[in-house]
Amino acid sequence: MVWGPDNRIWFTEQNGTITRLDPTTGEKQLLIQINEVYRHRSLGLLGMALHPDFVKHPYVFVDYTCKKDSAITTKLVRFTYRDNRLTDPKTMLEIPAHTGHNGSRIVISPDRKLMFATGDAITITNAQNTASSNGKVLRMNLDGSVPADNPIKGSYVWSWGHRNIQGLAYGANGLLYSSEHGDAVEDELNIIRKGHNYGWPKVEGFCDQPQEKAFCDSVRVTEPVKAWTPTIAPAGIAVYNGKMFPEWKGAVLLTTLKEADLRVLQMDSKGTGVVSEHIPLDAAYGRLRAICVAPDGSIYVSTSNRDWNPGSGFPKPEDDRILRITRGTKADLLAQNTQKQATADNASNGATLYRQYCASCHKPDGKGIAGTFPTLHGAEQVKDKDQFVQIMLKGLSGKISVRGEEFDQHMPAMGFLPDESIAGIGTYVRQFFNQDLDSVRVRDVAKMRGK
Repeated sequence: MVWGPDNRIWFTEQNGTITRLDPTTGEKQLLIQINEVYRHRSLGLLGMALHPDFVKHPYVFVDYTCKKDSAITTKLVRFTYRDNRLTDPKTMLEIPAHTGHNGSRIVISPDRKLMFATGDAITITNAQNTASSNGKVLRMNLDGSVPADNPIKGSYVWSWGHRNIQGLAYGANGLLYSSEHGDAVEDELNIIRKGHNYGWPKVEGFCDQPQEKAFCDSVRVTEPVKAWTPTIAPAGIAVYNGKMFPEWKGAVLLTTLKEADLRVLQMDSKGTGVVSEHIPLDAAYGRLRAICVAPDGSIYVSTSNRDWNPGSGFPKPEDDRILRITRGTKADLLAQNTQKQATADNASNGATLYRQYCASCHKPDGKGIAGTFPTLHGAEQVKDKDQFVQIMLKGLSGKISVRGEEFDQHMPAMGFLPDESIAGIGTYVRQFFNQDLDSVRVRDVAKMRGK
C-alpha cells in the first residue's frame, strides 16, 4: 500500500488485483487483475513500489508468486500505467519460491535503486548462500541491471542472512529499516546495510546464545536494532515525518499480524536505536498488514483478516478494510492501555503463554483452521502426554493426521522456554481444551527434555 503522486492510495490484494483508492470519496478504480498470480496461504500478489519520477516514467513494480506444474517462483515485474490501466508487463527477475517465507517487499532508495526483500523459501541454507537470491535484500537499477557498486560484482545481492522480511522503509536519514519474522523467537527490526550478514539461520535476534556467539566470533553478523520474544509477527513499516503527530517524528511505525496492533518505535537522534515503544492501536481491528503516511500526516493501515490465517472472531462482515488514523486524545490511549493491562493481569500464566506462542496458529479457542492448523480438542497428540511434551520441545515438521484430517505442519520448537513455561502451556491445553486430561508437571518436561 503506497501513497501515490496523484494523492490516491495504491494497494495490492493477494488475489492479483491492483487498485487506486480516492481517500476523500472512497471511490476505487481497478487497474489490473494479474491472472498468473498463484494464491495459496501466504502466497499471491505481495509487494509494490512506484517509480519516483512517475510523471515521466509511469512504472509500477510488483512481485508475486506463480506456479507452473509443481514449480513455484516469485516474479518481479514492471508494469506501465496508461489510460487508467496497468499494461505492458516486463519481467525483471524470477527466483525460486516455496509455500511460505517468500518475503517480497519493494522500496525505491534515495539514489533510485530498487530494493527487493526475499525470504529463505523454507530452505534455511539459502540465507547464508550468497549465490542464492533467497533470504536476501537485492538491489538493482530501475532498468533491471546490476549496479556497479553492489558488494558482490555482477550480483543483485545487497545483504543476506534473512529469514522472511515483511516490511521495508527508508528514513529521512537515508537508513533502510526492515521488519522480519523470526521462528518461534526473535522477530526483528533491522537496519539494512551494504554487504552485511544478518545471521539467519545461525543467529536469531542477538548473538547471545553459546552457538550463536561461536558463529558471531567467526563471521561478522549485524544484530537487530530490536527483537521481540514472544514473537509479534511484524508486517508493514513506515518512517513518520508528518506534522499531525510531531512527537512521532522519525519514529518507525510498525503493524503486526499476531498481536494485531500498531506500534510506534521512537528512535534516537541518529535513527539507529529504539528508545521507546508504545501501542496506540491494539487488537481492535484484527491483523494489520500494510501502512502508509499521507502528506497531511494522517496514517493509513490495512487489515488482513481474509487471508489464510484469520484471528478469532474474524473476518468481520466489513473486512478487509483500510483504516485512517488521525489525532485523538491522551485519555483515549490511557483507557486502551489500562484495559490491556487488566486483561493481562487476569490471565493465568499458561493461558498467557498459549496466547503468545500458540494462538496465532491454533487460535484462542484451540480449534485451529480446517486443512491448515489442526484442532487441539481431542487430538491424540495432545492426549498422549509424552508425545505432546516432545512436540512442544522439539517442534514438528511434515505430514500428520489429527482426528482423521491430514495436515502439513511446520511447528517450531519451543525448547528455548523453561520447563515451567512448557508445563504451563501443556496444562492449559490439556485441561482447558480437553477437560478430562491431567496436568503437565515440570518434572514431565524435564524427563522428556532429557530424551
